[in-house]
Amino acid sequence: MTTATSRRGDNRISPVFLGIAAITAVAGWAVWTDFASQPGFAVFLFVTGAWVVSLCLHEYAHARTALHSGDISIGAKGYLTLNPLKYTHALLSIVLPVLFVIMGGIGLPGGAVFIERGRIRGRWRHSLISAAGPLTNVLFAIVCTAPFWLDALDGVPDTFRYALGFLALLQVTAAILNFLPVPGLDGYGVIEPWLSQKIRRQVEPFAPFGLLAVFAVLWIPDINQWFFDAVDWVLGALGVHEWDTYWGLQFYRFWQGTPEISTFTQ
Repeated sequence: MTTATSRRGDNRISPVFLGIAAITAVAGWAVWTDFASQPGFAVFLFVTGAWVVSLCLHEYAHARTALHSGDISIGAKGYLTLNPLKYTHALLSIVLPVLFVIMGGIGLPGGAVFIERGRIRGRWRHSLISAAGPLTNVLFAIVCTAPFWLDALDGVPDTFRYALGFLALLQVTAAILNFLPVPGLDGYGVIEPWLSQKIRRQVEPFAPFGLLAVFAVLWIPDINQWFFDAVDWVLGALGVHEWDTYWGLQFYRFWQGTPEISTFTQ
């Protein structure tokens, strides 16, 4: 009985996650109905909440794939509850990615769940576990952009449209950056099983600094321009205009002064 109860608890969605999802939903409603006196703050809550939800789903995808690949310790660690406080580094997994959004308007990935790789057999399984996270961001981006590429924006309030556009930008940047073959990121985790032991040992010391290195490199103007040109191209293919992401960011940074929709037209 104790074991069965524990296993049910291992898969029960955390109240913390449900609370974040509820805040996101309420903020989204406030943006849609223009209920809030400060639409920028509502956009901030909606986008930040949805971004944290996507981070939780990203880590959940890693954990669920690892569980089905042989790491039966995943459930006991609480990773299947979607509780961000259960991650190996809650600060790196949640707080740091949110700060990246606030500082640079980009969706950099956070920390990771701890997977006991020794329990897993087969290089393809190891690669799939690493790919599962960024593939979740890809799926999230497709969902966020669906009203755009389905040409279903009639009746959608402008502010909500801009918020969706900016959220889509975060998902696309997160997917692209996660798939980079940089130590410490999921892209490297995809190719790592196929590398020799010698190369793995040489690269391993750099893994803790991979995320910060990527963030630092993105501050180089030429690289930043090239990166966002690529992001804009992907978003354009999904029907999201630069106008949408630009104004989404402006509303998101409500502390700089929320723009009035009536003062500009597309």
